[in-house]
Amino acid sequence: MTSTAAQEAILRGVMDRWKAAVDAHEPQEVAAYFTEDAIFQGLHPYTVGRQEVADYYDSQPLGLTADYQVLETRQLAEDALLGYLGVDFSFTDRPTLNVTLSVVLRRVTDQWHIAHYQVSRLN
Repeated sequence: MTSTAAQEAILRGVMDRWKAAVDAHEPQEVAAYFTEDAIFQGLHPYTVGRQEVADYYDSQPLGLTADYQVLETRQLAEDALLGYLGVDFSFTDRPTLNVTLSVVLRRVTDQWHIAHYQVSRLN
């Protein structure tokens, strides 16, 4: 695959499901979109694995929503894709948090999952 449109479609497929689960406050569902050994860096110290991802999202406040835009994609290998996104996390009781997010997706048995997730606050 060499098409940026195809790369973006893969990335959006995963991130749309991630967003829906974050918005619905379904931590186990969010974690299901990660690999078993995913490296996860939210705004807390990094963790590894699906259960740690679920625990992180379970600790987030009810009403948290995520809106994203794809900024860049890069094909790293046949079964690996890099995505760079702008994400706005909105809350019911505080200002929106604007971050950038880098993800590495890995294809595992014909399904794409997040293998690496790193949030950065640039402002």
